[in-house]
Amino acid sequence: MEPSEPSQTASDYITSQLRLEADAREALPYQFDTCTKPLGPLRQSVFACLTCSPPPASIHQQFTPAGLCYSCSISCHGEHNLVELFTKRDFVCDCGTTRMANSGTSCSLRVNTETDRKVGVVGEEARSGNTYNQNYQGKFCGCGEEYDPEKEKGTMFQCLGLATEEAGGCGEDWWHPECLMGLPRQQHVKSAEPSNGVLETVKEEDEAATEEATNGTSTNGEAVNGEAPHTETDEAHHHEELPLPDGFPAEDDFDHMICYKCVETQPWIKQYARTGGFLPALPAHANLGVSGAAVPAHLNGSTSDIKKRKAEDDLDDEADAKRSRSEAESCEVTPSTSASSEPVNGTSPRHASLPQAPTGQLSLFLEDEFRAHLCRCATCFPRLAAHPQLLEEEDSYEPPVSESNHDEHQSATGRSVNSGSILERGEAALSGMDRVKAIEGVMAYNHVRDKVKDFLKPFAESGQAVGAEDIKAYFAKLRGDEMAMREAAMGAGGS
Repeated sequence: MEPSEPSQTASDYITSQLRLEADAREALPYQFDTCTKPLGPLRQSVFACLTCSPPPASIHQQFTPAGLCYSCSISCHGEHNLVELFTKRDFVCDCGTTRMANSGTSCSLRVNTETDRKVGVVGEEARSGNTYNQNYQGKFCGCGEEYDPEKEKGTMFQCLGLATEEAGGCGEDWWHPECLMGLPRQQHVKSAEPSNGVLETVKEEDEAATEEATNGTSTNGEAVNGEAPHTETDEAHHHEELPLPDGFPAEDDFDHMICYKCVETQPWIKQYARTGGFLPALPAHANLGVSGAAVPAHLNGSTSDIKKRKAEDDLDDEADAKRSRSEAESCEVTPSTSASSEPVNGTSPRHASLPQAPTGQLSLFLEDEFRAHLCRCATCFPRLAAHPQLLEEEDSYEPPVSESNHDEHQSATGRSVNSGSILERGEAALSGMDRVKAIEGVMAYNHVRDKVKDFLKPFAESGQAVGAEDIKAYFAKLRGDEMAMREAAMGAGGS
């Protein structure tokens, strides 16, 4: 017989289990027992399931993209290969719809109209208004690389998304800084100088959480949802803070970004470059300049304290620094930058005072208050109305926070069936069970409890540890004592 595995007391096991459940609640703080499809179009966290909707092997292969809400990604696709796409606007969950008809996976969170139960929903009509891009194949940025959070380093920025992929835009894609500048992607390039900086993992662009920083060292080792604590392993393996490409705006200087693809679909917005609420335009090709003056020195560099999502990628700062200044200057366009975005004489619309729009492909970087500087005259307002994100800040839907995170001592009734500890979820299930079946279950439990108590008594009296083989042998024997358990259940039914 093989020796027993290291034993632990029941108290130790329960403590360990509660710790694991607390960690799970910290990583998944929201309830995940309600699909958002009945709520209609929302700006919400979206996930792609590469198991149910595998990317095509070639461009000639048919592919039907589909997205999942937060709850369905956990409750219906928890064991699948998922890619977090983060927030997408105007989206309705595709779980259990015709877009996933061939996946063999049903939605277990919506009510099946045939059975009137929350189970087995398949083939519902998918919303035709959803839009999709390459993110639903697990690919991001203009380079089309597959995102691997375990290998990527650096920072990625999400475009405000002024056009869908079909319309020539990016559809709220995420971009590497160097790809916005037409520079080659270089993986895992490390700075020659030592740094105390710690690269952070991905976090929400519109999330209000901020990291603490001391002497350029981030103390935050956050997970995707910004909740996971910094571990000792993270402390011992500080990564170097990689600089942004030369000429790329500092992360603290802007709050939103519009990629060159989306700018090209709305060329009228180019006029706002370098006016109130807008930073100087960034050319889509590193050897070309936009707006004649040299890039201000404060746009060179990077910081670690931002409210944007971090996706670990590498940047080749040394190669960027070697760009020929004379080559860049020879290709620059010089529109007037002295004009204000305010009306000229109090009656002219604001757009009349804007400088000449720079030419060429370019990306725009917007400050938090950029909306206040946009012209809303009769000519310009229809352009803004087509893009509500330019008129007002967007709100993102978040599922209800798990009640167990607020009050650990409250009743299990009313709590999400997928939240709380195993004990709490068992109590919740028992409270909703038929009375006769509940009594039968309690009687059967009491019978097993008495048997186990008798089994453990000799070990307790002798101080001997209970080994794994002892437990296995006992329960194998107990499974043969089904008659007594059946009698206990029958006795409960007859009472």
